[in-house]
Amino acid sequence: MIAFPGAADAIELRHLRSFVAVAEELNFRRAAERLYITQPALSRQIRALERLVGSQLLRRSTHRVELTLAGEALLERAHRLLREVDDAVLAVQSIGGVIAARIMQLWQPVGEQAADHGDVQELRTAYEAMMAHVDVPDGVHVRPINAGGVPALLVAKEPTDPPGVLYLHGGGYVLGSAFGNRPLAGALALASGIGVLVVDYRLAPEHPFPAALDDAHAAYLWMLERVADAAQLVVAADSVGCGLGLALLLRLRDDGVPLPAGAALLCPGVDATLSTLEGEAADRLHMYVQVTRRCMDMYLAGHSERDPLVSPVLGDLTGLPPLLIQAAAGDMWLGDAQALHERAQECGVPTEMQLYPVDAHVFQLFWSFLPEAADAIEAAGRFIANPSKAIGESANTG
Repeated sequence: MIAFPGAADAIELRHLRSFVAVAEELNFRRAAERLYITQPALSRQIRALERLVGSQLLRRSTHRVELTLAGEALLERAHRLLREVDDAVLAVQSIGGVIAARIMQLWQPVGEQAADHGDVQELRTAYEAMMAHVDVPDGVHVRPINAGGVPALLVAKEPTDPPGVLYLHGGGYVLGSAFGNRPLAGALALASGIGVLVVDYRLAPEHPFPAALDDAHAAYLWMLERVADAAQLVVAADSVGCGLGLALLLRLRDDGVPLPAGAALLCPGVDATLSTLEGEAADRLHMYVQVTRRCMDMYLAGHSERDPLVSPVLGDLTGLPPLLIQAAAGDMWLGDAQALHERAQECGVPTEMQLYPVDAHVFQLFWSFLPEAADAIEAAGRFIANPSKAIGESANTG
């Protein structure tokens, strides 16, 4: 927020960024796509900025957008101001490089095991050791649950809280556990005020597709039997757990089973073809791409990688509930998040994509020491508490 002489309220940086995007593109649609917000939200931000400065900045007609003299005067100054802000952020992030190094150090043993083609059990041990570096937050209780024959852990603020969130962990369908995801589930439970059921779904290669999906389905039906309305439930997931969560929603929709109120997807991996794993981030993290490919092959076990139940971004998402998509700007999976956001929009699914200036995949795991992760957890908690309201407020405010 910036104090502005003559303006009753402070001007938000996002309003200036919106104005600059429109001024550079001279097209609201392209500017909205660039900023990952809706065109109506972008228009509201521009109008809010014009009210605050007391001048018309853009002339809009059916076929074109033009800068006014006031807009031209503001554009140069806005560019300079935003550059100074970005420079300040980069200076702070250079200090944050220590945090990034710490995160990479935590991931390193997992990548080394995969690069050495170690056996699955050794890879799982390394992954669980990495997860164990984050503590379960104070103020949550954990208890085991048999969810329709599927082992799970309920993580909640109170021991008697019912499960309202079905959490599907990442790990390439080969790694991970409910136990290892207690810290992240606990953070979400505190942020949302809702009990989180973390499912210990069966893992490949011992249990290839569709074992994980069958377990997620059984756990959801178990939860559904215990609520008056499916709108009391939310699905949440990270990494390829997001692909599993979306596959679950597709199966429920096709079977005519009531859908949950929404899905919170943290750094989603939703394309088993791995077509988006390219570019600088993927080259830099080659060993993690190796982990992903190896795990996906074990899960598919010859099944088509283009089946929407393993690559939901390739399917028809029509009729799904609101989606919150959180992504890291430097994550090799960013392309999956972007493709999912665009696909959801094409299918008429309410969706919001939140992009954070972080390099780590599933950075939300590190909420206890990474500020961006803590912010993401708070945003996810607000969405989980009321998905329709959270998406609606995003559309109203951009």
